[in-house]
Amino acid sequence: MPPPPHFLLVVFPAQGHINPALQLAKRLLRMGARVTYATSVSAQRRMTATAHRPDGLTFVAFSDGYDDGLNSPDDDNVQQYLSVLKRRGSETLTHLIAGSEMEGRPVSCLIYTLLLPWASEVARGLHIPSVHFWIQPAMVFDIYYYYFYGYGDVITKSRNDPSCLINLPGLPPLTSRDLPSFLISSNNYSFALPSFQEQLKTLDQETKPRILVNTCDALEPEALRAIDKVNMVAIGPSIPSAFLDGEDPNDTCFGGDIFHGHNSKDYKEWLNSKSESSVVYVSFGSLAVLKKPQMEEIARGLLDSGHPFLWVIRSEKGNGDEEEKLSCMEELEQQGMIVTWCSQVEVLSHPAVGCFVTHCGWNSTLESLVSGVAVVAYPQCSDQTTNSMLIEKEWRTGVRVKLNEQGVAEREEIGRCLKVVMGGGEQTQVLSENVKKWKNLTRDAAKDGGSSHNNLKAFVDEFRSYVVVTN
Repeated sequence: MPPPPHFLLVVFPAQGHINPALQLAKRLLRMGARVTYATSVSAQRRMTATAHRPDGLTFVAFSDGYDDGLNSPDDDNVQQYLSVLKRRGSETLTHLIAGSEMEGRPVSCLIYTLLLPWASEVARGLHIPSVHFWIQPAMVFDIYYYYFYGYGDVITKSRNDPSCLINLPGLPPLTSRDLPSFLISSNNYSFALPSFQEQLKTLDQETKPRILVNTCDALEPEALRAIDKVNMVAIGPSIPSAFLDGEDPNDTCFGGDIFHGHNSKDYKEWLNSKSESSVVYVSFGSLAVLKKPQMEEIARGLLDSGHPFLWVIRSEKGNGDEEEKLSCMEELEQQGMIVTWCSQVEVLSHPAVGCFVTHCGWNSTLESLVSGVAVVAYPQCSDQTTNSMLIEKEWRTGVRVKLNEQGVAEREEIGRCLKVVMGGGEQTQVLSENVKKWKNLTRDAAKDGGSSHNNLKAFVDEFRSYVVVTN
């Protein structure tokens, strides 16, 4: 019997990359493949203590030059980091692939996440197929592609005019508010666009490159087919099996629990004491740090709503301090619960949760869809602005906050959005029907025989056939 195909996953060491890639690795294993999961030493350390490690999954750590982590992720530091990561990662990857070959476990295909185009170059130099794993929605890929290939002027001219429509082939009309934040004039991260451009140039060296996308056919049918020169294959949502298809009930590790060793059940017991769909869950992900005025407005909006709430305020520097300074902390603790961490998928799956106030990171967006929870969208940066548009206009599973001239969502605006989602009126009913629809569609896609399951199985079978032919 020929050996199973061997997939090497090379993963950028950020939580938004590591989590979906880990779920992809587990699904490949369940389909009979051999998988090696490679990420940085610092990320590996954070995963070691708590991540559920299924049998057969090999973890490999490589040094990115920042084994204690990148403490100051400002623009200059990130650019320096990416440069060191490319040099050291390329060396490690070359040795890893060569070692696997010598040990009789040759790599069949290299799969790599965003910000790692050099991984594809290493694979090409060693004559190994490589496939990109796009961890954002297909529409965001399309927008970046159009920006660098033929529509840059269209996007640039309209990005300062909120009323101007941006028409791109195969996509719905967009406004500057819907663009990824790296494309707008106020973008402060100069590393971002060159990194995306390098990624696209790498893909452009291939004939109709294949891209695995963390989405499903039902969610983005047009966006997945918008660009003829690439083959986007929907294999998502990349969410633990226990919360999605049920094939592996032990696969419950996701989100913060990979990076934190918390075992507290206080918030679970608190949720158990609340009535169905009564709780507002508030979380802005692992990176966003809200300024004090915005924290105050959210706090007042939550209090005014009258709903119990579970609010994640990280204890890290720059955010934990804000918790102590909130002027209405005593009132907040009487009405809701503030935690520094929780298992997000478990919270969203809890019947007491009726609303998710979120930054709309793609992982959080997919989790809200799979859990059937309506959203108050407050995007911060990157793809989150586009994700918010999809939530509000395309899937109609939530409402996006409006900001004042200072860029703050005021307490009245927070209250307005919460009333739309949880007020019980006609708008609430429409949202409720839509979240049920998308919950069923996204879950069906991942089940055995569903579109995403079949797409990934066909991908694995192709390399299984390749192993048979070459052996």
